[in-house]
Amino acid sequence: MSKKEAYEKKLEAQLKEWKTDIDKMKAKADKADAEAKLEYYKQIEDLQSKQEAVQKKLTELKAADESAWEDLKSGIDLAWTSLGESIKSPRSRFN
Repeated sequence: MSKKEAYEKKLEAQLKEWKTDIDKMKAKADKADAEAKLEYYKQIEDLQSKQEAVQKKLTELKAADESAWEDLKSGIDLAWTSLGESIKSPRSRFN
């Protein structure tokens, strides 16, 4: 397996885990009172937007050839870090 393929697999696995986390947050938000629900859904929408951005970058990465993927990696890492940090904060509040 090439470095690119390994990197793609790692991203896919983490995205799947984060999607599960977001789905759990949605379920808990559904049970919250009206005021809290609005705040939770605002946070969830932000997370989903960031998740979609990372998914688009992953799609670009998959389309890139072996020589070009390294150029995409820094942008993906930045979006990745942003999404990861964004998920950590609400995750603790939803528990």
